[in-house]
Amino acid sequence: MIAYLRGRVVTRGEESAVIEVNGLGYEVFFCEPSLADLGPEGSTVEVFIAESISMYGGTALYGFRSRDEKALFDLLRDAVPNTGAKKAMDYLGKAVKSMPDFAAAVAGKDPKRLTAIFGFTAKTADKLISALKDKLPSGPGTSSPFKAETGAYAQALNALTGLGFRAGDARAAIEEAAAEAGPAADAETIIRQALRRLSPK
Repeated sequence: MIAYLRGRVVTRGEESAVIEVNGLGYEVFFCEPSLADLGPEGSTVEVFIAESISMYGGTALYGFRSRDEKALFDLLRDAVPNTGAKKAMDYLGKAVKSMPDFAAAVAGKDPKRLTAIFGFTAKTADKLISALKDKLPSGPGTSSPFKAETGAYAQALNALTGLGFRAGDARAAIEEAAAEAGPAADAETIIRQALRRLSPK
């Protein structure tokens, strides 16, 4: 699984860029703001990667300029109903205008803020709030170990679903494990403790 690339931007298109790493070219899809911020052709970039099986066959690579972006993408894709990778990228493209404000609007259950600032439809705003209201930090004082800044939640969820566990079961085990391990626990610790809860007794 490809998780990170560092290389040279060979070409840029409307939705993707080709990044050359050690003589191999990888087509990577970005949300619009991240692609605009990628830099000109010939520049060296570092991107975090999420892989997704394409409906047309093969694997599509989605790129992110920071761990925060990737963590939010993973959460949008895995937690919001009927949301695949492409739709999650569309949502991310709006949310990255201000990720702290997006998190605050969702946690504060404020659909008007999501529509006015980020351009979501009223229906989508309600869907995002319903799916994410308990999964994003509500402010700087939150003690949740699953802040988008750390990406621990997304890393743990990706690892467990990659092992074949259902997303709902994995989330429940992760949240129990994190509560026991404390806010300083890293993703590896959370995964290990969550596996104990998911393993047959």
